[in-house]
Amino acid sequence: MSTQMGGLGPWRAMGTGDIDRVHGISEAVHPTLPENRAVFADRQALYPAGAFVLERDGTVAGYCIGHPWLEAEPLPLDARIERLPVRPDTFYLHDLALLPGARGLGAAGIIVPHIIRHARETGLASVSLIAVADSAPFWRRFGFRDTQASEGKLAGYGADARFLTLRFDPEAQGRH
Repeated sequence: MSTQMGGLGPWRAMGTGDIDRVHGISEAVHPTLPENRAVFADRQALYPAGAFVLERDGTVAGYCIGHPWLEAEPLPLDARIERLPVRPDTFYLHDLALLPGARGLGAAGIIVPHIIRHARETGLASVSLIAVADSAPFWRRFGFRDTQASEGKLAGYGADARFLTLRFDPEAQGRH
């Protein structure tokens, strides 16, 4: 059963029972970027406030997962983390993936602003991500810009991978 979260429509909090489906969606959407099921379980357990699934026609058709992190340290592909940093400065958007039948319906236009708002409200300075498979133009529409990543940090994500960041205006903090 879908439980709608205020203003998030078909998106709901990801539960531990969703991990297998989320892993399957990851394999279907990113077949050349394999990640272990444990990566998704890890992220959901460490920061449930950043883990969501999209329900469509009674089944999970997408997910969005992220957590507070350090902007200068984007995570390598398939990396588990033991704990969140004590002083994070960014919301690291690990992945947003939608099955083909769930694309073009406005779901990303609901969850991405929610993630940005959440990052601002928790006092983080930015949202950052690694854009793959020519998705950088999609993210740029939300205001994300190319950022230099440390040497080797994008290895494994593919030749077209880009490290993108949406930094918040410090003057605007607290006004939203």
